[in-house]
Amino acid sequence: MAIKYEKDTTFVIFGASGDLAKKKTFPALFGLFREGYLDPTTRIYGYARSDLSKEDLRERVLPHMKIPDGPEGQEKVEKFFKMVHYVQGPYDTSEGYQNLKKIIESHEKELGVKEPHRLFYFALPPSVFFTVANEIKKNLYVPNGGTRLIVEKPFGHDLKSARKLVRELAPLFSEDEIFRMDHYLGKELVKNLLVMRFGNTFLNAAWNKENLQSIVISFKEPFGTEGRGGYFDKIGIIRDVMQNHLLQILTLVTMERPVSFDPESVRDEKVRVLKAIAPIDTKDVLVGQYGKSEDGSKPGYLDDETVDPHSKCLTFAALPFKIENERWDGVPVIMRAGKAFNEGKVEIRLQYKAVASGVFKDIPQNELVIRVQPSPAVYMKFNAKTPGLSNLAQVTDLDLTYSSRYKDFWIPEAYEVLIREALQGDHSNFVRDDELDISWKLFTPLLEYLEGPDAPDPEIYPYGCRDPPGLKKYLEKHGYNIAEQHHHPYTWPVTSPEANEDVRQRSKSQSQAGKY
Repeated sequence: MAIKYEKDTTFVIFGASGDLAKKKTFPALFGLFREGYLDPTTRIYGYARSDLSKEDLRERVLPHMKIPDGPEGQEKVEKFFKMVHYVQGPYDTSEGYQNLKKIIESHEKELGVKEPHRLFYFALPPSVFFTVANEIKKNLYVPNGGTRLIVEKPFGHDLKSARKLVRELAPLFSEDEIFRMDHYLGKELVKNLLVMRFGNTFLNAAWNKENLQSIVISFKEPFGTEGRGGYFDKIGIIRDVMQNHLLQILTLVTMERPVSFDPESVRDEKVRVLKAIAPIDTKDVLVGQYGKSEDGSKPGYLDDETVDPHSKCLTFAALPFKIENERWDGVPVIMRAGKAFNEGKVEIRLQYKAVASGVFKDIPQNELVIRVQPSPAVYMKFNAKTPGLSNLAQVTDLDLTYSSRYKDFWIPEAYEVLIREALQGDHSNFVRDDELDISWKLFTPLLEYLEGPDAPDPEIYPYGCRDPPGLKKYLEKHGYNIAEQHHHPYTWPVTSPEANEDVRQRSKSQSQAGKY
C-alpha cells in the first residue's frame, strides 16, 4: 500500500524559474494549501540555475495564484510563502544537489522526521531528465517509498526517444516511484468519465457498437503560435495534444470496466484497449495549416519569423481510429485537433444511430456531448414534442452544466488534482511505462510518414474559421452525420423572455402549417 505524504513532506520543483513552475506548479500547491489539502509542515524548494531571491520568486508566482479576497486571502498567501524556499544551482554537477541536501536534512532534523519522504517535480525539458534524476539518486534519494518523481510531458519525441527515457530512468527509480503527468487526466470531466460510464446503467448499456454510430473527440484553440512558432515547428499538433491528451481521453471513453478503481486495474484496461487499436491508416488523414485570416488582420503560420517559410508543420489534423474488439468493431472514432479557429474547446461527442424508420420520417439522432472545457458540461441531445398544438419534434437536452449545478463546490484545477494524487501515492491518473510505449508505437509510423518526403501538403485554412474546408466531408465519410447540425439546429438553452417567445412563435407557426 502506498505511503501517503501528509505531513513533513519535502517538495522540490526543478526548473522553478520557468513558465511551467510559475504558472502551474506553484499556483497548484497554493490552491491545495488554500483549501486545506497541503499540510503547513510541507517544505517547498524551488531549484533552478537562475540567480533569484525568494522575493523574486514570489513576485513571479503571485500573478498566477488564485487568492481569496480580503485579509484571509492575504494571510494564506503569507503562510504559504513561509513554506517556500529557493536554491540556486546547476543541473549537471553534484554541487547544487549537495547544498540542497544539507538544507533539506537540516529542516527534517529540526522537525524530528525519522522517515523522510521527498517528492521531486520536473518542470524541465526532457533533455535534462536523466541528468537531474541521476543526481537525485546520488544525493537526495530516500529508499522504502520515501522518494517520488513527477515527470511532465513530453515523454519523448517518438517511440525511440520515449524508450530511451524509460531505459534511463528505470535503473534509478522503480515504476512505483515515477509519476508521468498528463494534466488532462486531472480535468474534472475526464476524471468523471469512468463514474459516468460505469456508474449509470442506462449509459453503460448503450455504450457500444449496437447503439453508437460514431465518436468524435475534438480540440480547438482560438489562437495560433503567437511568436512561438520556432518551438511548435518541431512539435506539431499531433505531438502537442493528440498522442498524449486526446489519446488519454480516447482510452477512458473506450476501455472496458476495470475490476476496481485500484490504479493498476484502471491502467491495465487502458493498455488493453490501446492494444486493440489498428494501425492508423496514413492515407486516411486530413491535415492542415492555418493561413491569414480572411480580413487579413491575423497572420498565417508561415508569417511567423521563427518558422521555416517552407514548413509543412501541421497545425490541424483529423485522424481515424479503429478499435478491433467486441465492443467497438465497426464504430469509427475520429480525433481532430487544431489551432487558430473561431473558438477554444475540448469535447467528446457520441452520436447514436438513427431511430428506425416508420412513424418518424425525419427525426434527429441523439448525441451525448461531454464538454471538457471551457465551462465543463455533460448534455444529451434528445427529441421531444414542441410545446403547444404542434406535434413536431424538436431537439432539446438533458443538461449537467457544472457552473450552475455545482455553484458551491470547489472544483480543483488539473495540476492541483494530480499533485495531490502523487502525494497520496495514487497512480490512477498517471501514465504507465507500457502505456507510453504502445501509444508511441501507434503514432510513430504516422509521424514518420507526415514528416517524410512523401508527406501530403497540408490544407490551408483561414485563421479564425470554424473548421478546415475539408472537414465536413471527412467526418461524414467516417460515420459522423454532421448534417444533423444543419437540418436540425440546436440552440444552447437560455432563459430570457425573448428566447421563450421565440420557442412559442416557432411552435405556433409549425402548428398552423400542419407539420406533424
